Amino acid sequence: MRRLLIMLVVFFGVAACKTNPFTGKSTLNFYPNSQIFPMAFAQYDQFLGENKVIKGTSDAQMITKVGQRISSAAERWLSANGYPGYLKDYKWEYNLVDDKTVNAWCMPGGKIVFYTGILPITQTETGVAVVMGHEVAHALADHGAQRMSAGMLQQLGAVAGNVAIQDPEKRNTFNQAYGVGSTVGLMLPFSRSHETEADRIGLQIMAIAGYNPDEAAELWKRMKANSGGQAPPEFLSTHPSNDTRIANLSQWAPLAKQEAAKYGVSSFQ
Repeated sequence: MRRLLIMLVVFFGVAACKTNPFTGKSTLNFYPNSQIFPMAFAQYDQFLGENKVIKGTSDAQMITKVGQRISSAAERWLSANGYPGYLKDYKWEYNLVDDKTVNAWCMPGGKIVFYTGILPITQTETGVAVVMGHEVAHALADHGAQRMSAGMLQQLGAVAGNVAIQDPEKRNTFNQAYGVGSTVGLMLPFSRSHETEADRIGLQIMAIAGYNPDEAAELWKRMKANSGGQAPPEFLSTHPSNDTRIANLSQWAPLAKQEAAKYGVSSFQ
């Protein structure tokens, strides 16, 4: 059994290599698009059926407009950099849902939801573009599949430990330590790295779409003010702190403008 678990971990590690076109790095991903996209699409449709989707309003139309501009910019970048068929299985969809939660999210394959509660923070179309760029970036970088893959490895590690440790008391101690250690030491940093990566990719593609990347840091200043300073320590969070994000986005905005200039974009909305 132990040998089988070791073989499975090695197999998954070798089979998991997929290149992120925006970073050039290999990523942890056990799930092909053909497997994960249909599941995501079905879950998305179920969510829409169970919630109040807003259609036809100026806000709803703006969400769709911004999403289309940014996904088109992403496709333009990918085609220009040697990935012309990268988005062939994506089915982009952008919906506004009536919910006071200050949030937006994305599912694999390009299924995106904005809650009405985030609109007072975004304030403008460019503010929406900051959030949309971030969410589109999650889809482009396969972050959903990567999180599932990391979760699978975390579970395999737990199983391996329980198989290897015969003493019940020691096994219980291992399970407690492994649960905390693998979450704080591995899963949370993994999630924060995804958020940082989505911030950087999103900034780049929103600039190519003609939206001012300088607005990103301003949006996160408003997010910080809205939170009232209530947030867990960064090392216990799935997301970087507001201050970290503001500093990063301020630093990256000029680079995003330089990237947009390669595509003839020099003025921004």
